[in-house]
Amino acid sequence: MPGPFVIRRGWMRFMYLYTIVVAGAIGLGIIIMPELMKAVLRWPGDQPIAMGIVGSVYVAFGVLSVLGLRDPLKFAPVLLLQLCYKSVWFVAVVLPLLLRGRFPDYGLLTAAVFATFIVGDLVAIPFPYLLARASGTDQGAASTGAS
Repeated sequence: MPGPFVIRRGWMRFMYLYTIVVAGAIGLGIIIMPELMKAVLRWPGDQPIAMGIVGSVYVAFGVLSVLGLRDPLKFAPVLLLQLCYKSVWFVAVVLPLLLRGRFPDYGLLTAAVFATFIVGDLVAIPFPYLLARASGTDQGAASTGAS
């Protein structure tokens, strides 16, 4: 049986709070006032369906993060999903555009914000805990609460 895992509950709670504030607020903004949010984020075009999906997903991340504040480990997959989709976006969208010299200026703010989430999620997510084989109990987890 593996040794105890370090669980950074403080970091996890910070990332949930960060998600509520940033993703939740942006998502609500996109749904309630899409034109203003497109101007603030400098996103071009008129794609109400795509913008609605993005807004809805961001609100969902915010709502699930409220639950994550209460039980960080149970909702760790929320942070993991967030890390995955943002990392995929960097590798599959940003990197090819950068290599072709076609990354648009309006994407810089989005890329910067996504980068902060990636770094924060990498610190917060208890990978050994999430990837460990189930032993039937949760006794292998040690809670440090350290940030």
